[in-house]
Amino acid sequence: MKKNLFISTCLLGLCTLFAGSCSEDKLSSESVITLGKEGSTPLDQWLKRNYIDTYNIEFKYRYKDVESDFSYYTVPARYDRAVKMANLVKYSCLEAFDEAAGIDFTRNNFPKLIYLMGNWEFKNNGTYILGTAEGGKKILLSGINYIDQVLTDAKSINQYYLKTVYHEFTHILNQTKPYSADFQLVTGKGYVADSWSKEPYVTDNYCLEHGFISAYSQHSDIEDFAEMFSIYVTNTPEQWEKWMKIAEAKGQKGFIVSKLDIVRNYMRDSWGINLDQLRDIFLRRQADIVAGRIDLTDISL
Repeated sequence: MKKNLFISTCLLGLCTLFAGSCSEDKLSSESVITLGKEGSTPLDQWLKRNYIDTYNIEFKYRYKDVESDFSYYTVPARYDRAVKMANLVKYSCLEAFDEAAGIDFTRNNFPKLIYLMGNWEFKNNGTYILGTAEGGKKILLSGINYIDQVLTDAKSINQYYLKTVYHEFTHILNQTKPYSADFQLVTGKGYVADSWSKEPYVTDNYCLEHGFISAYSQHSDIEDFAEMFSIYVTNTPEQWEKWMKIAEAKGQKGFIVSKLDIVRNYMRDSWGINLDQLRDIFLRRQADIVAGRIDLTDISL
């Protein structure tokens, strides 16, 4: 089974951002590992109506060892955090694609399994895995237990969760309909595989100054494509222009623009999605989340 990884650099700020969260947690009376029967919690009933019945998507928040990677130390997602993540994905991702391309697009193309992991999967090279996409059928989302620390900050909620969903969904779409081979030729000599997380590739602005939108984009054309799509959609036009000015100063803006054009045409011609319209929809919904206008704890029927 083919697995695509979305990996982020492990920075010192991560420790600061989430410091003390473990000491504040209290054990839930609901087991996240096993229950006597499925469908016995309010979340199970809400998921049946809003995920299974609406999209035919299974949203797994209980720990299942067969869904996990034994190469990493992992912990279950907490029940209350799973409630918030289920609402977050529904409002900011599923319903955003509904609005941009129609609910049939989401039903037909979004992976049929979303699995939650409480912590991130840390690698020996100083990076950690935020999510994976497997075989066009499954998305794994990690670090769910830390969701409370980022919900009021757009940059953080993107970095740790929302951008990950869009990035991984791009892999699913690419596995169904391949993108043009022209994409990998634009900056083909710049891909460095796993070295993307090392000096000098991971340093500030190095990627932009060499025709890539992020450090992880330098891994491969597959990750570059997913990064181009997810970063463009989940960031404001003002932020995008700031990045383009950095790239332009080194004569690299044209490479990024060329790749974005291929992504834009792919989404339009293959899936009927207008990239700018999807970005507008996402940013509006993201603003609702950050401002607290959406109650992520609401699982009433």
